[in-house]
Amino acid sequence: MNSDNTPDATIKVEKRANGRWAFVLTYRGVTYPAEGQFASPLQAQAAAHAAKKLLERRG
Repeated sequence: MNSDNTPDATIKVEKRANGRWAFVLTYRGVTYPAEGQFASPLQAQAAAHAAKKLLERRG
């Protein structure tokens, strides 16, 4: 969380037209496009959290 109590990152998991799942990650105001072709929403969410952790480490 930053100083005004808003989260640094938001994650949206969405179903694509082909029936697969993807995630959209917004981190510090930058939106990264939909990523992945996951079989379940849980897999997409786990991948999104891993991507968020990598961004946090980079600073």
